[in-house]
Amino acid sequence: MTLIDGYLTGNRNRHAEGAGAGAGQRSEAFSALFDPTTFRHIERLGIGPGWRCWEVGAGGTSVVSWLAKRVGPTGRVLATDADISWQTSAARPPVEMRMHDVGVDAPPAEGFDLVHARLVLARVPDRELALRAMIRALRPGGRLLIEEPDSALQPLPCPDEHGPAQQLANRLRHALLTERGADLAYGRALPRLLRAAGLRQVEADAYFPLTSPACTALETATIQQSRTALTSAGLATEDDITDHLANIAAEPMDLATPPLISAWGRKP
Repeated sequence: MTLIDGYLTGNRNRHAEGAGAGAGQRSEAFSALFDPTTFRHIERLGIGPGWRCWEVGAGGTSVVSWLAKRVGPTGRVLATDADISWQTSAARPPVEMRMHDVGVDAPPAEGFDLVHARLVLARVPDRELALRAMIRALRPGGRLLIEEPDSALQPLPCPDEHGPAQQLANRLRHALLTERGADLAYGRALPRLLRAAGLRQVEADAYFPLTSPACTALETATIQQSRTALTSAGLATEDDITDHLANIAAEPMDLATPPLISAWGRKP
């Protein structure tokens, strides 16, 4: 899901690839980076008391908890993921947790006012099937919000490549992109795909974090967890990775993520 590994893979396989503290650090970084953008879009779509929402590939509690507060006791939030081991406490109304793989399983039968997925579709093998499933779960007039990266638009962790530390960071990011197999240009296609799927009033924008503590934390956790994959594939040496992590710790680095494309539309 980066690159940042978690950013490339999104919510899928997060726990298999990065169990333990690293996975938790990535999840916290994603929340810090992208929750404000997600919440802004959902508020713009008109969420309010009584709404029925489906959070696809939830992967954590920050968005689910925010949705629950907005819909209130008369609403409903269904949070699904192929792996819900991250859920450490029992869900309480209006939240329901359910194990579900959007790329394989049939969608929930109920009609939702809002379906939202963030960093999910780029790694789903059958994205068209998953997108159709989410749209089918909407009630007439319901809103779909999809948020995916577009690493091909901006693949560099250090766009301002002014020294050896930044050059090394960019070389390791290129190695990660080589090692991972996601569709790096998927985000830009979202508006076209939503229109082709029959949604109306389609709009989209992009959010591009250029530097922040969360970007740094995400880069550190991802490089640490990708160390074996990169060295085993001959894409980087142990010294490369050690030097990059030391550079991050020793000096301020303006580390960026790829743009997050948010696209939304309404079901007729």
